[in-house]
Amino acid sequence: MTDSPSPIALTGQDLDAGTLAEIARGGRGVAIAPEAKARLAAGRSVVEAAIDSGAAVYGITRGLGPQVTHSLDRGELADFSLRTLRGRAHGIGPALPRDQVRAVMAVRLNGLLNGGAGITPAIAELLAEFLNRKLHPVLPSIGSVGASDLLILAHLGLALVGEGEIESGGVARPAAEALAEAGLTPATLGPKDGIALCSASSFSAGLAGLLLHDTAALWRLAQLAAALSLEAYRGNLSPHDPAVTAARPAPGQTAASAHLLETLTGSALMDQSQARRLQDPISLRAVGPVHGSLLAALQFLAPAVLAEINGAGDNPLVVAERETLIANANFHTPALALALETLGQAFAQTGALSVSRAAKHLTPRLSDLPDSLSPRGPGNTGYAPFLKTGEALLQELRHLAQPAIPDLRWAADGVEDDITAAPLAAKKATDALGRLRLLLGVELMVAAQALELRAPEGVASVVADALQSIRTAVPRLDEDRSLAGDLERLDRDLLQTGLLLSQARVPPLPD
Repeated sequence: MTDSPSPIALTGQDLDAGTLAEIARGGRGVAIAPEAKARLAAGRSVVEAAIDSGAAVYGITRGLGPQVTHSLDRGELADFSLRTLRGRAHGIGPALPRDQVRAVMAVRLNGLLNGGAGITPAIAELLAEFLNRKLHPVLPSIGSVGASDLLILAHLGLALVGEGEIESGGVARPAAEALAEAGLTPATLGPKDGIALCSASSFSAGLAGLLLHDTAALWRLAQLAAALSLEAYRGNLSPHDPAVTAARPAPGQTAASAHLLETLTGSALMDQSQARRLQDPISLRAVGPVHGSLLAALQFLAPAVLAEINGAGDNPLVVAERETLIANANFHTPALALALETLGQAFAQTGALSVSRAAKHLTPRLSDLPDSLSPRGPGNTGYAPFLKTGEALLQELRHLAQPAIPDLRWAADGVEDDITAAPLAAKKATDALGRLRLLLGVELMVAAQALELRAPEGVASVVADALQSIRTAVPRLDEDRSLAGDLERLDRDLLQTGLLLSQARVPPLPD
């Protein structure tokens, strides 16, 4: 019997995308690091001192939004925290999947540990217990516009006090019932605890953190698909010569071309005299620039995500070193929104190149292979209709790449007059990533068939291993058959799990 992995110590300052994915998908437990506990205590003491002093503080002794001029009585401050959550739990739509819920929970907990929220420490401890005992609040997917994720996070806060619903073991039940079964006492909110739980961008940042992790694997998958296509087509590798990329060092291109050449180590194509053509179609020739732009988009996203999952987006912000609270706009996420939209555009460009490469294999005039890659000849459709699946996925990618425009608005008596649309950008990019992964699956299936029909000598070991792995999920196409199940099986068993990348030993993401 193996021991379960040790809990991940959260400090509030160094959570990364890989660790977030372990918590969200691997079910890893968490612990609050000692230095984070100290920050929690210091932040809470500042809140209590502000209350004792009678200072006017937004969301603590004064109202929220347009009610900021309204003074709250000392006796109603704790009740105001509960009303803050109840009055904002208006999210609707399909419930988030479990991994996204856990990501949101982990990001909010890590943000609380930063110290800027000034939350009652026991509430942070309870949130950690939720993660460790796999108690997952049922969170709606619609309700945030990107000026803090108030309405969605309010549902998380209510679950901590025993209201709403909690999913555990695949069953959703009333939160009070789930807490009682787990032997946990619902949280008792104090002043500021309500706004501390919901005034943050943890929904947007949680989804973006998983995207950051998943896109790193997707980029390597795109490189592998291109490598299979180049081997199957007998493509010319001259566009990846270091002298070429040095002549115009576009963001990401040098790294993408170097990674592709590493992936093709041992290939006969390293000798350019082995290429079929002096110059290939653009979809084969421009892998470096296009995949380089996706890598650059990923590198643009990383600092925006890390700032959100390790920063304090709380308003007001507790600054323990100065023993004060400061009103601010750290909840606003324009940089994250812009990075997510950029990633969506890069997904669409990468997908367009993949469909075009797959099409080249199907065209005898260009590939010198059987029509539609059918070894049975005329009267068999081969892979030709299957290309429509890739084209349909590309249409969806292009649609999802359209920007979520941050409209002007008039809310809270004109106080809340700008949004970032970061939550929608995160949801669009998440959907787009799944579409692109399937589209790359289409190319992998087509390229695998083309590679076997050509049967070249001197194929790179990474490509040979990838072909062997693909054939465990997708048999070679001899007689026409439905390929829908093949693609879904390939995606489920090899692409989503990352097994194809590991079995083919695809080189790691460039630094």
